[in-house]
Amino acid sequence: MNLARKTIAKQNRAARRERLTQGLALAALLLMGGMAIAGPSGIFAWSDASKALAEREARIAKLQDQRADLRQRVDALDPDNADPDMVVEMMRRNLNVVHPDEVILPKPDAPAR
Repeated sequence: MNLARKTIAKQNRAARRERLTQGLALAALLLMGGMAIAGPSGIFAWSDASKALAEREARIAKLQDQRADLRQRVDALDPDNADPDMVVEMMRRNLNVVHPDEVILPKPDAPAR
């Protein structure tokens, strides 16, 4: 009878150990599944990443357009082949240069109320 009790106790311990192992394995799988869905590189994060990518691509396109405009202005100021209109525009803007026959008309002050 004592032997039967020991055998039953061993089986109970083995069953408890098996249930504990299965429970830990299930917890680990649930944790991995949760991270796959809601983790930093999970399914929910993909939509945020794709939005950020679209915003950055739009910003890159805008910056490339600005760069092309600046490149065109630099090419127009080439000393060997300068665009006269561009030179006159920059000279007037930067040096406040006017022709002798030009007349400056001041803006009238706003009427006081």
